[in-house]
This record gives sequence, C-alpha cells and structure tokens, in this order.
Amino acid sequence: MGREQAVYSPGLAGIAACESAISHIDGEEGRLEYRGINIETLAERASFEETCCLLLNGKLPLRAELHRFDSGLRHHRHIKFRIRDLMKCFPESAHPMDALQACVAVLGMFYPLPKGEEDGALSPEQVEDVCLRLIAKLPTLVAAHARMRHGDDPISPRDDLSHAANFLYMLTGEEPDPLAERIMDVALIVHAEHTMNASTFSTRVTASTLADPYTSISAAIGALSGPRHGGANEEVLAMLDEIGSVEAAEAYLHGKLEHKEKIVGLGHRIYKTKDPRATLLQSLYGEMVTKFGSDPTYEIARHIEQLSAGTLGKKGVCPNVDFYSGIVYRKLGIDTDLFTPIFAVSRVAGWLAHWKEQLGHSRIYRPLQVYVGKQQQEYIPLDDR
Repeated sequence: MGREQAVYSPGLAGIAACESAISHIDGEEGRLEYRGINIETLAERASFEETCCLLLNGKLPLRAELHRFDSGLRHHRHIKFRIRDLMKCFPESAHPMDALQACVAVLGMFYPLPKGEEDGALSPEQVEDVCLRLIAKLPTLVAAHARMRHGDDPISPRDDLSHAANFLYMLTGEEPDPLAERIMDVALIVHAEHTMNASTFSTRVTASTLADPYTSISAAIGALSGPRHGGANEEVLAMLDEIGSVEAAEAYLHGKLEHKEKIVGLGHRIYKTKDPRATLLQSLYGEMVTKFGSDPTYEIARHIEQLSAGTLGKKGVCPNVDFYSGIVYRKLGIDTDLFTPIFAVSRVAGWLAHWKEQLGHSRIYRPLQVYVGKQQQEYIPLDDR
C-alpha cells in the first residue's frame, strides 16, 4: 500500500486498536474506572476476588457467584510437581519475570485447549476454568520461584486464606498481619486493569490469532517485563536509593531538569494529573506507617513530588503508579525484583478480561506499515559485491 494511504503514528499514539467495555481512563481528571465503577470505590469496598469477577463478567457478582469464584481460585492454587522441577533447572540469576513467563507458557501444555478453531470453540465452562487457573496459579508460581532460587522449598498454598493473604504466606511462610493483607489486596485491585497498554495489546494481538490463553498471557508478561512498562517501579526505588536523603533530593531534581532528563515515576502517556492509583498507594503507605514505622525512601519520594509540583506538575508530569508502588512493596518486605511479577499477579485479571472480549472478534490484527526502504534494487552476484 502506498505511503499516502497509510497513517504512521509512533507508538500507535492516538489510534484506537479496539472497542472495549472493560475499563476507562479520564486522563484530564485523573479518573480510572473498572466497568464504570471508580477505582477508589473498589479499593475501599471490594476485594481483589470481587474485582476479578467484575472485570471478567462485566458486573459485580452476587454473593453466591462470588463464593463460587473464590472457591474455584482456592481449588486451583496448587501447581504440578513437574513445573516445580522445571524451575529447579532455571539459572539462579534468572529474573522472576522470565521465570514466570516460561512457567505460564508451560501451563498450556498441562491444561491444553482446542487450537485453530473459530469463535465458539471454547465453552463457557472452559473459559471460566482457564481464567480461574491463571489467576490462582500465578501467585503460586511467583512465590515458588522466589523461594527456590534461594535454595528454599516452596510453600504450599493454603485454601483457608484470601488471595492476597495466601500470596504473602507463600512468600514468607508466615500468616500475614491483617493490615498487610489489606494493603496487598488493595495493591492488587489498583493494578488489575488499565485499558490498552502494551501488555494488554499483546494479549489481544496474540488472542486474535486464536492462540491459547496461556500463550496470550505469556506474551503479555513478556511485554510487561520491559522497563518502559512494568519494570519502572524497580527503577524508582533505585533512583530513591541513589538520592539517599531528603536533603539531596532538591539537587538531584534540579540536575535532572537542567539536563532535560526524565525522572522515573513521574509522567504518564494518558494522565495529565496525578495517577489515581499513585494517590491510593500513597494513602496505603500512610496506613502502614502507624503500625510498621516510617521509611526514609518514602520521605524522599514525597519531597521529590512536592519539589516537582511547581515545575513538572504544571506541565501535567505527575507521579504515576510506579512512583509509590515499590515503596509499599518494600515496606511489606518484598524483594525488589518481585515488584513486576506482583504486577502480573494482579494484571492477569485484566488481561483475561480482554482475552475474553477478544474471543468475540474473529478478525486477526494486521496493521499497516509505512515502508521507507529502497525499491527496485538489482541483485549483485556474490563475486561482484
């Protein structure tokens, strides 16, 4: 197709790739909604399990429906021993995101689904089952690898704990404090879905080929692993540790501004005000301080936000979700390189909602390109080159 017929937009900025009823962002007002419900309301009143039902099924569940879904999650938490054996073969230096992506792909071999079929190949029961399996097993995979890479045995999941509490239990071997459980539950809710980001787009593109959902979610995890997407929360903590103190924050900020360098955790492609998820996570940290004590890292972050408000803030460059998420996870005693896998443990709910939605669209993604290379070149024989 000729160049005049193709529109090129770097990063597909401003180009709608699909129609979706799953989530909505108002970047000017700083508002995020799941199925029309404000994220602040869900964080205050819902559980992660209830939020999953909302995202996957398009409505808040009735009590019996929520109980059935929650029971299904608890039933599917265990993983095959062969998958644990596979993890033993991973190098000790393997990043947890790489391990998670590999294990999710392997799940598809243990729980195969029909391939190459047109819409309707999967029954509603199969769709529900695969959603339960993936949401339930991702925390087990992350926790098992986190312990095994340090030479410790994985801790079996408990079916008497909530999704959030069980995950923390599998990481530490100790039943979490109720406040820690609530903090983790809300953190999972706020990361569960965020419209057409890179990993969600990867899910839908892969699903459009009629690949199985395990492959689609594995592709999403690969996209999330990049530092421009989910990996940014690790970089924020590295930056805050580099600054070292509240007193050094102003000089650091001025140096970045003077050299026109990006400050990790500030700014978002969509939000022109503070990310509502950052506000929620900051509030969660405030609850933790009373019980677990303060952390100098948070004070540095808050000072950076205050200092940048009069310069970057006026340009719509404000804290995003990564600016405070790592601080919350560190306070929970979680290793830094597990921050992005936890992102995946949460976001799998949104990815699966998009996978389900994509099942109703039979057209494969096939965007255009703008060709800028040479044309009509002659072949030069090897001896004449």
